[in-house]
Amino acid sequence: MGSGVSIIEATISEAQDGMRLDKALAELVPDLSRERLKTLILEGHVTEGRHANAGRFPNPSMPNPSMKVTTGQAFAIVLPPPIAAEAAAQDIPLDIIHEDADLIVIDKPAGLVVHPAAGNLDGTLVNALLHHCQGRLSGIGGVARPGIVHRIDKDTSGLLVVAKSDRAHEGLAQQFKAHSIDRLYAAIVYGVPQPLSGTIDTWIGRSDADRKKMAVHREGRGKHAVTHYRTLQKLRAAALVECRLETGRTHQVRVHMAHIGNPLIGDPVYGRERKGFKSILETLGFKRQALHAKRLGFIHPLTGEALSFDSKLPVDMQELLSELHV
Repeated sequence: MGSGVSIIEATISEAQDGMRLDKALAELVPDLSRERLKTLILEGHVTEGRHANAGRFPNPSMPNPSMKVTTGQAFAIVLPPPIAAEAAAQDIPLDIIHEDADLIVIDKPAGLVVHPAAGNLDGTLVNALLHHCQGRLSGIGGVARPGIVHRIDKDTSGLLVVAKSDRAHEGLAQQFKAHSIDRLYAAIVYGVPQPLSGTIDTWIGRSDADRKKMAVHREGRGKHAVTHYRTLQKLRAAALVECRLETGRTHQVRVHMAHIGNPLIGDPVYGRERKGFKSILETLGFKRQALHAKRLGFIHPLTGEALSFDSKLPVDMQELLSELHV
């Protein structure tokens, strides 16, 4: 075995008889999450038999995560050394709302990109987390990288949770998949929605005209998306709206509010600037979509405690509200 490689052996007991391989191994090796084990299996790092046969991967007969196991079967799990994170740790200030051994909740300012990508290779939330947490972050997939469980757009402000352990990552991911996370957004939109409150239930997918944009499609195309909205305050040719996400699709609030004729003020992608607003936005220096993730609630994946966090509207959105006040 190469430097840094370790092997874990596991034998299927009667309690795991008939289970999927990934689930059975997760029970037998609690230090590894089921998601991590699934990745290791798919990459050929899990072989049937004792460690003498381990490491001969990939091979045609390697197990798959969904295979059913039987009592007495033995497996060897080869843990390769972690791959260093591509992003560099950078000392960037973070507004930390909550932190414990397993997760961290951040109040992200508008303008901060969540993870490095073309055009934003550093100065991101990931860079900041690498510095702040000093490697104590989820590495699901075997990569020593921050456990980004969900994202909010660069120019959207507000709350998001990051996993510091694999178990927390897997537990939070399951809650997002089950749509049980409480996510509440504040948005300032053009016009006043009619009706003042309601549910937007559509399918969202990539736009045919522009693959960088999302769009509402016919049923069955894209992903099902549901947003519950209510108007909190009528403004001058605008409104303050609260949006509760039942699902969490890319650009969901932005696409849904534009779909009902009330795009977000300042949205350069889904909202055309309306008459009378240009001078207001220029005077305020407001250059983003007026969207803020104001509440985030979930069950702590390890303690079982119900957690809920709130964030006040940032100064730029407060100034926009004051300027549009009737």
